[in-house]
Amino acid sequence: MKLHEIKQLTDDEISKQIAEEQNNLLDLRFTHSLKQLTNTAKINSTKKLVSRLSTILTERENAKLAVK
Repeated sequence: MKLHEIKQLTDDEISKQIAEEQNNLLDLRFTHSLKQLTNTAKINSTKKLVSRLSTILTERENAKLAVK
């Protein structure tokens, strides 16, 4: 998911996406530990996506606080 796609989402959608990706990351880690994961780069890309989503959400929360 690209940055401009993330910025178009609402706060609730971002929160849901974060929870979804964290569950996905957990599944990837389990399959990797069982030696069944062929593409281990998915773990890093999922971690980066969760970070991007969290950063955008935090920026929006900080912007709301700065306005008040």
